[in-house]
Amino acid sequence: MPTEVGRRLLGDDVDMIKGEQTRYVAVGDADVAFQVVGDASVDLLYFYGLGSHLELLRLTDGWNEFLERLTAFARVILFDRRGTGASDGVPRAAIPSVEEWTEDICAVLDAAGADQVAIIAAVDAGPIAMLFAALHPERVRSLVLLNTSARYLVDRDYPIGASRQDVDALVEVVASTWGTAGFTSAINGGEGDDVGFLEEAARWARFAATPRTAAAQLAYILGDVDVRSALPLIQAPTRVLHVEESPILPIGHGRYIAEHLEDATFTALPGGSLSMTPHLTAVIDELSEFLTGRRPPVEIERVLTTVVFTDIVGSTERAVGLGDRRWRALLEAHDDAVRQELARFRGNEIKTTGDGFLAAFDGPARAIHCCAAIIEATSRLGIEVRIGLHTGECERRGDDLSGIAVHIAARIGALAAPSEILVSSTVRDLVVGSGIGFEGRGTPPLKGVPGTWELLAVTSQET
Repeated sequence: MPTEVGRRLLGDDVDMIKGEQTRYVAVGDADVAFQVVGDASVDLLYFYGLGSHLELLRLTDGWNEFLERLTAFARVILFDRRGTGASDGVPRAAIPSVEEWTEDICAVLDAAGADQVAIIAAVDAGPIAMLFAALHPERVRSLVLLNTSARYLVDRDYPIGASRQDVDALVEVVASTWGTAGFTSAINGGEGDDVGFLEEAARWARFAATPRTAAAQLAYILGDVDVRSALPLIQAPTRVLHVEESPILPIGHGRYIAEHLEDATFTALPGGSLSMTPHLTAVIDELSEFLTGRRPPVEIERVLTTVVFTDIVGSTERAVGLGDRRWRALLEAHDDAVRQELARFRGNEIKTTGDGFLAAFDGPARAIHCCAAIIEATSRLGIEVRIGLHTGECERRGDDLSGIAVHIAARIGALAAPSEILVSSTVRDLVVGSGIGFEGRGTPPLKGVPGTWELLAVTSQET
């Protein structure tokens, strides 16, 4: 008879974690970890690759929302291939071949009861997924490939590839810096200032594999793998997504895949990050449209917020005078300074405008204190900025902000003098009693904005 512990493990408690529990399937002598989440009619295999770890997914910013949106239209199957994450490790001297790694997919699909699936595969998982789709066309209904390549090394008929010296150098960097914020910053262009993202990605890497194991796998994948001959055999309709500015994996690799598949479309994504995290919304949109024929509805949240626009005074003239290299260095120092103050005063960066920022705050007084700190910090760099503020109702769509309040703040910012914080009377009224002083600037017209708006300059503040 089973023990009390056994009864609990085999009884009702199983239902409590059903659909999210990590399970294992044997592939040879190894155990491969996988999860099945949701119960929609379409099966979707999510295959990230070397940086994956199933047990960390729930702790990652944005992942729970991402998975919830996926399960609105798909039963999601997730797994870590042999040699990474929650699955068994592999000897560095005996890294599985790409074909052997496709056996992991077969075993997971069989264990999950999935006869035919859509597959999304990213980065180093891409070649494995492409070969699987060619070898098992009856099991793949569609394929989405994110930031990947059919071959990485240069060849006579593949001039977009990297040289053997560059591959060796990259593998050495992986062996010496894997699991550090410096490594994740280097491979995720555009995310280098997001300290939280870098720390999280570095933690994922440390849990996924050791440095030398990661280097051994990538040495094989980058230096030896070539699945171009499999591309004509892929029958599944395919969507190829690739970032525009990756220094590690140029966009030409993604375009090549799309051009050599019978039924493929290509979408360029902004930025240069190879991580999935910055692209979650884009991936959801593409997957939903690809699998269901329609994009998911965008949730619009209306919020009362203080909108801030900053702008460097005379940026064009400074750029011409300094030259591209020195201006880029100065602009990066400016961006760093602004982001530090936004973080200190709990501001939310919405986006950059080339030579300025759009940011949002949940309190106008804190926004003004932050703006004063930005002016002081950038002045130490020899930069003058002008800043405009307005508080009003905005529409929040994902990470973006829109609405008339955003336009008003932009128009106010354009009228501000150098090193001046210019605000609407709405802001002034909301900070009464805060110790912030103002001086009237009249009611100049705001281009494209109806009505009359009284503007005021911040003259003093009590901190």
